[in-house]
Amino acid sequence: MPGITGKDQVLTTYANKLEKLDPVKGRSLTQDAMRRLVRNKAAVASIGVIVLIVLVAFIGPYFVPWGFSEVDWSNIRKPPNFEAGHYFGTDQNGRDMLARVLQGTQMSLTVALVATVVSVTIGVIYGAVAGYFGGRVDAVMMRIVDVMYALPYILFVIILMVMFGRNPVLLFVGIGAIEWLTMARIVRGQTLSIKEKEFVEAARASGASSWTIIFKHIVPNLTGPVVIYATLTIPEIIIAESFLSYLGLGVQEPQTSLGTLISAGAPVAEVLPWMLLAPAAVLITLLLALTYIGDGLRDALDPKDR
Repeated sequence: MPGITGKDQVLTTYANKLEKLDPVKGRSLTQDAMRRLVRNKAAVASIGVIVLIVLVAFIGPYFVPWGFSEVDWSNIRKPPNFEAGHYFGTDQNGRDMLARVLQGTQMSLTVALVATVVSVTIGVIYGAVAGYFGGRVDAVMMRIVDVMYALPYILFVIILMVMFGRNPVLLFVGIGAIEWLTMARIVRGQTLSIKEKEFVEAARASGASSWTIIFKHIVPNLTGPVVIYATLTIPEIIIAESFLSYLGLGVQEPQTSLGTLISAGAPVAEVLPWMLLAPAAVLITLLLALTYIGDGLRDALDPKDR
């Protein structure tokens, strides 16, 4: 064609090729965080380990030939015996250790989940309210947190047990009612920063109430820190429950937990090592996997790494 140089032809051909290409879709913050998390091999492997433990703990008892409280009088204090169906051995009372470890894992996971939900719910609401209103409200609410920090949670749990008896539900409440303190401080700090953002000012200008701003504009923007801390709180709660059970203040017979099993196996570890090794191995695996997941989420959701 007249008037069209070789350079123009090249540019036209390149433009036509670009038109045929699909537009590149931008990634959302959630997609970017998931991409970062998937690239963390330790976190991905830990997620697989946790899923496996949960499935085995809750489905495994249906395939174990013995119940967790069932006594086999002919196999008391016996090491692992595949012929008798005691794959992890038996305890001093002839109860199957595999069944008890599965039941103990169920209880420890349930305590961790319920207590984490309690602590996150209280901590998010408390911290968001204190940070948003500020001033005297913030000062009074944070002084209450400081006072509660000074009270050992063991004392709090003991008081609950004395007043209401040894109830697993109280164990959930007692641990969750103490673990929310750190969450409240984290949420308060984030709220102090978020409430100065333009979208919050726009919500105020539109006539939205303070509670609407807190729960519809501020709390949804706290997802990253809350998820990270909640994940790191679960192993702390498992350790707290195990410690309380070791002291005899946690889950009581006929129920059991990993802490209860470790407490029963520690005194006889020299003669009946399988009673300690099995629950301790599960507990250590749980704690390590949850810690790696928490670290992976922190790296994936940290705005400074984006």
